[in-house]
Amino acid sequence: MVFILTGAVAVIGSNSLVLSPIAPEVSRSLGVSVQAVMAASAAFGLGTAASALFLARHIDRIGAWRMLRIAFAVLAAALAASALAPVVAMLLAAQLIAGIAAGVALPAIYSNAADVAPRGRETETVGIVLTGWTLSLVAGVSLSAVLADFLHWRAVFGAVLLLAVGAFLALALNGRRDVTSETPAAAPLTTLRIGGVGLLLVACGAFMAAFYGVYAYIGDHLVRALGKPVSANGLMTLVYGMGFGGAVFLDRTVQKFAMRNLLPFVFLAVAAVYVAMIAATHSYAAMLAIAFLWGLANHFGLNMLIVRLTAIDPARRGAIMGLNSAATYLAAFVGTLGFGPLYANFGLPAAAALAAVLMLVAALAAR
Repeated sequence: MVFILTGAVAVIGSNSLVLSPIAPEVSRSLGVSVQAVMAASAAFGLGTAASALFLARHIDRIGAWRMLRIAFAVLAAALAASALAPVVAMLLAAQLIAGIAAGVALPAIYSNAADVAPRGRETETVGIVLTGWTLSLVAGVSLSAVLADFLHWRAVFGAVLLLAVGAFLALALNGRRDVTSETPAAAPLTTLRIGGVGLLLVACGAFMAAFYGVYAYIGDHLVRALGKPVSANGLMTLVYGMGFGGAVFLDRTVQKFAMRNLLPFVFLAVAAVYVAMIAATHSYAAMLAIAFLWGLANHFGLNMLIVRLTAIDPARRGAIMGLNSAATYLAAFVGTLGFGPLYANFGLPAAAALAAVLMLVAALAAR
């Protein structure tokens, strides 16, 4: 079951990441600007945030496995529409629907991961599921450009569609039955009243805004400031993914520590990575080393955050993880936009400095 959930994360992550590297090809094919194409990526993020906020609260009542199957059926349909889109407006609408499906699927995946984990091995189990993001980073970003070059950009969405159909079939045939909650679905924001949820969501928002705010502009820094080719971005992403994925081998060791005590220190470690990044921005080799440490630290931060959130109230786990996904994608949206002017005027070191400050906020909120 854990590997099915890992694959489900990889499918969602692939769809969320593939548009950026193939955007120039899509823009030429549809006769629009790259910015218009990337509006579809923004639509995916906003759809995910809205869905996680307003729909994921029903996961506990309907059942996480059932909601996950429904979400992947919708996701597959949205990917088919993306592959066939004759105009950018249809691509945008299809990605909005894909985001709505992802906003339900991700909280359901994390809820199921916590549910199937053996007692005392929650961190290790969630860590394995999170490697789905590594698969999407390494395979999604790397292979999408190759498929677009040698076949067509539509083949990229076609490939992700096949993966989504495979994941749906695996979910439909796995025989898992839900243990539903009798607690009525609460209004979207009432879950914030549960003790500990609000502060952890503040930590999540600061954590994700820092990541997406820096990640969005590293590629441009490598090209403009360091004079590297666009392909250098792919290697940077690959090294980050190696750090993020490699951390899974240390999750069992980390499990021995108390999550409540360790999470703030992990966030401080992420802050230290951003401080080191300030000094490393002049060297591509140094940036690669930082990228590996960045992925390693972010894996532990995300893992422990999810374990903390899912342990607060098992009967409201789906609703809590829905708020987590909403906070994540809203922070991604705000972080990308908010860091833009800072990067444009002062460069990547300033963006990394702001990210370090945000991680201090995350550490304080996670105490």
